Amino acid sequence: MKKVVLFAFCMPLLFACNSRGGKSKKEKVTAPQPATESVFDNNDYHTLSNAGEVFGKHLALDIEVDFKQKQIRGTASWDIEKRKTEADKFILDTRDLKIDSVQYEDGSKAAFESGETDSILGTPLSISLKPETKKVKIFYRTTPKATALQWLDPAQTFGKKQPFLYTQSESIHARTWIPVQDGPGVRYTYTAKVKVPKGLMALMSAENPQALSEDGVYDFKMDMPVPAYLMALAVGDIKFQAIDQRTGVYAEPVMLAKAHKEFEEVGAMVHKAEELYGPYRWGRYDILVLPSGFPIGGMENPKLTFCTPTILAGDKSLVNLIAHELAHNWSGNLVTNQTWNDFWLNEGFTIYFERRIMESMAGKDYADMLWEIGYQDLEATVADLGEQSDDTHLRLNLRGRNPDEGLTDIPYEKGGHLLRLIEQTVGRNKMDAFLTKYFNENAFKTMNTRDFTEYLNKNLLNEVTEWKANVNINEWLYGPGIPKTCPRADKVRFNKVDTATAQFLKGDMSFAAKTGKWSTFEWMHFLRKLAKNNITLEQMKTLDHAFDLTKTQNSEKADLWYLLAIKTKYEPAYPAMEAFLNITGREKFLQPLYKEMMNSPEGTKMAKSIYRKARPNYHPLTQRVIDEIVK
Repeated sequence: MKKVVLFAFCMPLLFACNSRGGKSKKEKVTAPQPATESVFDNNDYHTLSNAGEVFGKHLALDIEVDFKQKQIRGTASWDIEKRKTEADKFILDTRDLKIDSVQYEDGSKAAFESGETDSILGTPLSISLKPETKKVKIFYRTTPKATALQWLDPAQTFGKKQPFLYTQSESIHARTWIPVQDGPGVRYTYTAKVKVPKGLMALMSAENPQALSEDGVYDFKMDMPVPAYLMALAVGDIKFQAIDQRTGVYAEPVMLAKAHKEFEEVGAMVHKAEELYGPYRWGRYDILVLPSGFPIGGMENPKLTFCTPTILAGDKSLVNLIAHELAHNWSGNLVTNQTWNDFWLNEGFTIYFERRIMESMAGKDYADMLWEIGYQDLEATVADLGEQSDDTHLRLNLRGRNPDEGLTDIPYEKGGHLLRLIEQTVGRNKMDAFLTKYFNENAFKTMNTRDFTEYLNKNLLNEVTEWKANVNINEWLYGPGIPKTCPRADKVRFNKVDTATAQFLKGDMSFAAKTGKWSTFEWMHFLRKLAKNNITLEQMKTLDHAFDLTKTQNSEKADLWYLLAIKTKYEPAYPAMEAFLNITGREKFLQPLYKEMMNSPEGTKMAKSIYRKARPNYHPLTQRVIDEIVK
């Protein structure tokens, strides 16, 4: 998943820290945990299943997607393997699912019961097993409360003619559309038969069709084991266009040419990734551009990245998001965090890998901008959570909490900067050799923080005594805030932006001629710098006249510009901002804008008016978050 927090304006994805259990910078926080893994065990507290006793090793789905009822219904058949011979129950995770019946493989009815419901984890489904049972079939239906599903009416799509459905299963939302052992440490293979209305295409995180099925029935196969959070389904008016022999783009027909043009270098990007850390093991790498309600930047579903249309800037300036999702096919999909407490092992590695890909494609000065933007995001997140907050540790303690609360910039940026420190300590050649070995030796396995630390020491840091001391990994894993050893990128391009900012604040517009070559990230840095200064309404007018920022089609620039417009009450930008909020569902853009509007009486009125119209376009999880802001 692409990281989701932008500088001081943005809150973490899905659950704002101050309102969902995290600590604000004004709260009293507990002392840091001791620097040892023993303070936590490695149990997964976010699954109610008994995968350690009875393991669902293969799933066969047979489902129908009903847009009229807004329901998925059908069967989930599990091939099971007893890990403990005395086990007589097969327990799965469900949340807000309707279970109609369960059968054994001979067709006879199986006894089952639903356990006590937990407000976060849902309801365990316990199926009685006979000694000879090797397969069970569950007949089930989804409900309107399924947080993984977003059902879109035709008007909410780009084509405006057909409905659309997509899933978002991370972190524990797969259980709202499939009865499954829903923990990142549980991997299984799957097949699926999916029936959809004729004229629509179905896609999954599996081997996918490239043309419509005449009867609306699609068959899928994923023969490499994956965890439940990587289960994905999309159904809609979708077409395909190849990039090269193993990469391509899916999108609504009206968006396909634009998406293909934006991603025409993705085939080369896959080759760059392979040159860094070994072969891409998933066969095809395709991208699905979703309707605008998609709540995040991207999701690394195997074989088929789901992504937001907000990265279609027209100049390939935001394709680092695709580099991120591609990198997940090594860090996350191939070697997976064992529990959500170990989330940094997915995202920190991917941030590092993403920026190495972008450096190889666009040069060091470009990658340096990504590192500096990321460091700014890290600083802002630490300030928001509190410098001594336990939630700024890399190894989290999410027991009793929704794991979505861990989806902050900490695992992404603090994790990525730790790996950069290791690289700077041992040298790039040794770092690359280590990571290649790590991915190869742990492929299709899970990893926890304790075991990774042992692996890192054994295979790298123990080689030179000073390396382990210089890295001081326990400080990063179990200590709060940003360690003093955190590396900083060179600011060659941003230093020039800083000069331009100073000129503008003095009324000197001579820098304007140089902005034609600015990347998105230079504009972001410029607008962020301005946000730290009390710029005037006249200065806003000057900027808009010079650069036409109110009409920008670049979502990153637009979001920061609209924030400045709210702060300065620059009303000419309000209609464009309202249109942006009506068509954009990406939460990292929505949260800061609504939050800033709610800081004044007139802004509150505007926020409530816009949200009433825009809310149906947002994903259920996004609605939950914005509901908390716009009260």
